Amino acid sequence: MEQSQIARRAHPTYTSYAADSVAAMEAELEKLVEAGKLAPKAAEQLLKLKPGSFCLHKSWGFGRVAEWNLLLNQIIIDFAGKKGHAMQPQYAADNLTPIPPEHFLAQKATDLGAVKQLAKDDPAALARSILDSRGGAATVQQLSEWLIGDVFSEAEWKRWWETAKRQLKASGAFSIPAKKTEPIKLRGEGISHAEELLAAFNRARQPKEQAAALEEIAKFHAQFAEPAKQLQPVIATIENVAARHQKLHPEIAFELVLMRDDLLARVPELHTTHVGLTLAKLIAEEEARLGSILPKLSAAKEKRVLQALPAALGGRWSARALHLMQATHGRMVAQIPHVFRDAGQHAELEKMLERSVREHSATSEMLIWLCSERQDWPELITPELLAAVLSALEREQHEAPGRTSKLQRLLAEDRQLIPDMFAHADVALARDAIRRLQLTPL
Repeated sequence: MEQSQIARRAHPTYTSYAADSVAAMEAELEKLVEAGKLAPKAAEQLLKLKPGSFCLHKSWGFGRVAEWNLLLNQIIIDFAGKKGHAMQPQYAADNLTPIPPEHFLAQKATDLGAVKQLAKDDPAALARSILDSRGGAATVQQLSEWLIGDVFSEAEWKRWWETAKRQLKASGAFSIPAKKTEPIKLRGEGISHAEELLAAFNRARQPKEQAAALEEIAKFHAQFAEPAKQLQPVIATIENVAARHQKLHPEIAFELVLMRDDLLARVPELHTTHVGLTLAKLIAEEEARLGSILPKLSAAKEKRVLQALPAALGGRWSARALHLMQATHGRMVAQIPHVFRDAGQHAELEKMLERSVREHSATSEMLIWLCSERQDWPELITPELLAAVLSALEREQHEAPGRTSKLQRLLAEDRQLIPDMFAHADVALARDAIRRLQLTPL
């Protein structure tokens, strides 16, 4: 039996303070203060924790004050996981934070249906309610903690947040950080989104921070009322940073120039302040280092650089592209054939691939790509390809003994690969190749 129920039976004159007037409650608290059982500040705090009001506890979270039982020196709180939890008045005053009825958690507790409807009708208003209740800022994780479980399921939350995030950005009333771990904030009155974006860019000191700020500016370029005046200094800064870093950190120069070009394309009023700083010139000047630069860029930016090779390098672009395909990672191997196709040089690439297969010089990444895309290269899917694959696997085992590679898994798991290689082969040749495959220790 709850202690409060015991008190009612033991003291017939007991009256739950859930129904008492504020005056009566104040009188009881004054008696406790006069008796030295309660600090004056604690009494003031308890007046904010009247029965029916809401509160927060550091460990137990959101709760509702159920009743006072000062005869037993108790405040009864209903927490989500601890219903009817009793606290001494002094402890309650020291450890409970009163929250007003308009607080999001209070609204959710009193009218969950209305909160769900608001989430559906106006995601930005729901987000504002949460941010207001958290002092004007909250991370995505904190938003989810207050919504998943009763307002949304995990899957519903993810779908809702994608929609809500777009609305928040479009509204201009919220500051959405680039990093998920940083808080979303309500903008102060009189501060536009454009001004905030410029302030973030001007605060950035490292190239990565400047690049992130520039990306946000490009996304919301339409919000700048005077782009020539507001954004031309940004262009100048970015170009200076790119030029300064080209020698020691060329990947930074590439990234910033590509992002600058994006902004110039979106805002015709802007212009370059560094005439010689172009993507084509960067490629030409850093041609020998492209193999180490491109893997440091995002896939989208790497693709743009590769697509610019013909214009930047002229007649020697194909030789450089073939060299990159043989010397770099799998992502680039998959991109370069598209550049040859767009340039109408499919035959030249096929010739290079045929020679690499025949000479067993094709890298594992090239062979994985060729086997995966074999429907586009039927002339190369021959027994010679199996020999090239086995040679590549032997090299891999020599370099990293005991490790199962992607190429090895492909050969084992793609049951149609070997039949495709021998579809038009001589029977004797096929027999010899299969015998070699059986004898290989791989």
